[in-house]
Amino acid sequence: MTSSDIMKKVREGIWELEGKDLQVPARVVGTEKLVNSIEEGALQQIKNVTTLPGIVKHAIAMPDIHWGYGFPIGGVAAMDAKTGVISPGGIGFDINCGIRMLRTNLTEEDIRPKLNELVREIFNNVPAGLGGKSKLRLTKEELDEACVRGSEWAIENGYGWKEDLERTEDYGRRKEADPTKVSDNAKKRGMPQFGTLGSGNHFLEIQKVEEIYEPEIAKAFGIDKVGQITIMIHCGSRGYGHQVASDYLKIFEDAVRKYNIKIPDKQLACAPLTSQEGQDYLKAMYCAVNYAWNNRQVIMHWTREAFEKIFGKTAKEMEMNLIYDVAHNIAKIEEHTINGEKREVVVHRKGATRAFPAGRPELPEIYKKTGQPVIIPGDMGTASYLLVGTEAALEWTFGSTCHGSGRVMSRAAAKKKYSAEEVKNKLEAKGEVIMSASKDGLVEEAPGAYKRIDDVIESVELAGISKKVAKVVPLGVIKG
Repeated sequence: MTSSDIMKKVREGIWELEGKDLQVPARVVGTEKLVNSIEEGALQQIKNVTTLPGIVKHAIAMPDIHWGYGFPIGGVAAMDAKTGVISPGGIGFDINCGIRMLRTNLTEEDIRPKLNELVREIFNNVPAGLGGKSKLRLTKEELDEACVRGSEWAIENGYGWKEDLERTEDYGRRKEADPTKVSDNAKKRGMPQFGTLGSGNHFLEIQKVEEIYEPEIAKAFGIDKVGQITIMIHCGSRGYGHQVASDYLKIFEDAVRKYNIKIPDKQLACAPLTSQEGQDYLKAMYCAVNYAWNNRQVIMHWTREAFEKIFGKTAKEMEMNLIYDVAHNIAKIEEHTINGEKREVVVHRKGATRAFPAGRPELPEIYKKTGQPVIIPGDMGTASYLLVGTEAALEWTFGSTCHGSGRVMSRAAAKKKYSAEEVKNKLEAKGEVIMSASKDGLVEEAPGAYKRIDDVIESVELAGISKKVAKVVPLGVIKG
């Protein structure tokens, strides 16, 4: 039996799961081909999400869905802000794992002769890897300030430009952040990792534009020609965010009993958003969100410095402008139309990207007319895409889309199937320059461990929840 045998098509690109005891429908975004390949455990997880108190409309699985903790990775759900819950499993351990994309006025012709040198300089300038330690040495007080002020802190301390803020989701700051709600253990883990790329699927990639699909929107985003050089930075809140999640999952296990909440899986531990526990977690989670925005901001600054050293020009001269920074693992209180009525809901996006259309008040003026840039990376051997948010996303997915290509193979399975030398040699044969802090980092993220990015992009376009603007391919890759 295939996945589509237990689903019905709601519209092109959107399917509804059949099942008992679902409080609201469970839906999946994808082509029939992709839907048929989804693992059963991940589908069960999105069904479980529908039972959470206060959930509205439906729970949604993105085309890059795979099994996660509580929620599947690629899961989206919204709970009523007054009667619903907040669940750390719906945000993830790497809070505000996200991605930012820069554009430049350089071309492949400009950088190809110096590509090896450039990749090495960035690798040396940006700490990476599982135990990567920052070049910064923040005190606990400085860390608290950074986690309250978000990207503003980095920029005021010389790590970036003021215009970077309007090109970061939520202007790089959640004002609800309160470091008194964060444990000392989380802060101890976060201090030495502030400004590090990390490991796993985190990366820094130098790319070239291969195709432009929407020239006017692309130009508004800063993409104006094929061959143009772009950069993507993918990382999150490191050990700081992981510890915040771990701490509150323990607290929420007690909250489930205290508030008599029935859940089908203990990994969906939650608390009413309006409760003390719910509010404390929200404030701590936003500290990790702000940490992550600072993290990517500092890494971007060091990347700009590396380009300056290699090319002998300033980053301003090379027009190394941030296109946008989007969060993948986050929950936010937003206003959405539910059954014709505007309601405040807490939208959980886990392994999912906000994809707001033109006119949405949360967007900066520069993108009010186009809609929000959406960045969806593929694996290091294929392509990544720049898209734009749509009105259909508001209707069907609470203004959300997918966040990447999605795993089809566990890290352990990838390590059994591939070797670091094999992965590196195949990528270098395509003309890529690859540097990794560990062999495991290369093997675990081998292209064969992921779904085809083109299938995922076809899915979100078919469903109408985001629209292709440009395609980029890797030239240089740095992995943790």
